[in-house]
Amino acid sequence: MSHRGAAPLETPSAMRHGDKAGEVLTEKHFTIMGYAVLHLEKAKGADGAMSAHIERTIHPKNADVTRTHLNRELVRFPEGVKNRTQAIAHRIETAGIKRKVGTNQVRAIRVLLTGSNKDMKQMEADGRLDGWCNDNLKWLRETYGEQNLVSAVLHMDEKTPHIHATIVPIVTGERRKAKQDEQNGKKKYRKKNPQDVRLCADDVMARHKLKHYQDTYAQAMNKYSLQRGVDGSLARHVSTSQYYKELVEQQDSLQENIEALLGLEEEAQKRLKQVKREINVQKMKGAAVNATTVIADGVSSLLGGSKVKRLEAENENLKRDIVDLQKQVQAEQREQTKMENRHNSEIIRIDRSYQQKIAGYDNRLKQIDTYFPIVTELLPIAEQCREVGFTEELTRQIVSLQPVEFKGRLYSKEHKEKFRTEHSTATVERNPQEKGKFRLCIDGMPILEWFKMKFQELKEKLGVGYTQKEENIPKRGLRM
Repeated sequence: MSHRGAAPLETPSAMRHGDKAGEVLTEKHFTIMGYAVLHLEKAKGADGAMSAHIERTIHPKNADVTRTHLNRELVRFPEGVKNRTQAIAHRIETAGIKRKVGTNQVRAIRVLLTGSNKDMKQMEADGRLDGWCNDNLKWLRETYGEQNLVSAVLHMDEKTPHIHATIVPIVTGERRKAKQDEQNGKKKYRKKNPQDVRLCADDVMARHKLKHYQDTYAQAMNKYSLQRGVDGSLARHVSTSQYYKELVEQQDSLQENIEALLGLEEEAQKRLKQVKREINVQKMKGAAVNATTVIADGVSSLLGGSKVKRLEAENENLKRDIVDLQKQVQAEQREQTKMENRHNSEIIRIDRSYQQKIAGYDNRLKQIDTYFPIVTELLPIAEQCREVGFTEELTRQIVSLQPVEFKGRLYSKEHKEKFRTEHSTATVERNPQEKGKFRLCIDGMPILEWFKMKFQELKEKLGVGYTQKEENIPKRGLRM
C-alpha cells in the first residue's frame, strides 16, 4: 500500500540554512551522464490489474516488502475518491464530455518515468529524489494538463526508483479525422464545436507529439544529469558490497548454464533410449525376415513357383532396408556420443570455473573475518538502519562509527508507526549486555527504547492512558 505524503529522511545538507546540523555535515553530489526513461502506453478497460500493481493490493515478486512503506502517492485525490480506478472515472464524469464514452474507448494512458539505475540510486542517496519527483509532476501537468493527471505513485521497493503516472486523455480542438476530411474535400454534414472537450487517446499519442514528449522530458531531466538516449558512460569505483553482489549474480548465471546443459543431457538420454528401442524392433523384424526366408526356401523346393521368387526378392529388399537403418542408427549413436562428450566437457569446465569463483569468494570472506571482524558485527546494524528508513549514504556513515545528525521519520516495525524527529543524532555503541556486540542508538539511547519513548509521547499527546494493572489484563485496543 502506498503512503501518501510520507517525506523521506533528509540529510543534514537538506536542512534550512543556519541549522547547526546542516553546518556539521555536507552532501556530495556526483554528475553522472545517464539517460532519462519515458514510456507511454494505452490502458484497456478499467485497468484494474495495473491499479493493483501500482497500489500494492497485490504484491509483486520483484518488490522488497521491507521498503514498500517508502512508496508514496504524489497526487492528492479529489474528495470522495479513494483509489486510481475511481480517480479515472471521476475525471471522465466531471470533464463535461457531451458524447457517450464507448465501451472499448481508451480511458487512461500509463506513463512510466525513471532513469538509469545507478543514477536513480545515487539521486536517492544524495537526497535529491524529492526534487526529481516535483520536476516530474511539473512536466506532467504542463504537458498533459493538471486536471488530466489523476494519479502519480513513486515506487521505492523495486530495483530502480520510478513513478507510475496516469493521464486521462481529455482534449479540445478539432478532431484529426475531421481536419483530414476537409483537406481531402469531403463534405461534412454537421459542424461540431472544436472547443468541446472530448476523450481521445489518439490525439495524445500522435507520433509527432510522442517525439515532442521525449524532447521536453529530456530537457526537464537535464538538471539531474539525465539525457535522452545514451551519450557514453563513465567508469566508477565498485564498492566491496557491490563486488560481492555482482559475484553472486555471476554465480547464479553459471548455475543456470549448468542446468541448461543438464537439460540437454537429459534430452540426449531420452533420444538414446528411443534409438535403442528402434534397434530392438529392427532386430525382431530381422528375425521374422530370416524365418520367412527359411519358410520360403522350403516352399520353393516344393513348388518352385513365381510367387516364391517374388517373396525372395521382397525379402532381399527388407534385408537391405534393415542394413541401411542399422547404419543410420550407428551414425546417430556416434553423433550422440560426441554430443555427450562435448556436454560433459562443458559441464566440467563450467563447474571448475564455478568452484574457483566460490573458493575465491570464501577466501575473501575468511580474510574479512580474520582482519576485519568488526564488519561481521556491524552487518546487523546496517540492516537495522535500512529497515527503519535511513538512506544508503547515512547508513554507510553510521556503520563507520561516525555520529550522524539527521531529521525526518524513522519506522518502527514493533509499533508499525513512523516517528518524527526534527533533530537527532544516530550512533553505534558497544552493547554492555552482550560482549562483542554493537547496538544502534538515537540520542544516546538504544533505538528500541527511543521508539518506546516516542510511542509514549504519542499516546500522551492523544490522551491515551493506562495503569500497570490494566496493562496485564488482555484487552483489545487501548483505554481512552
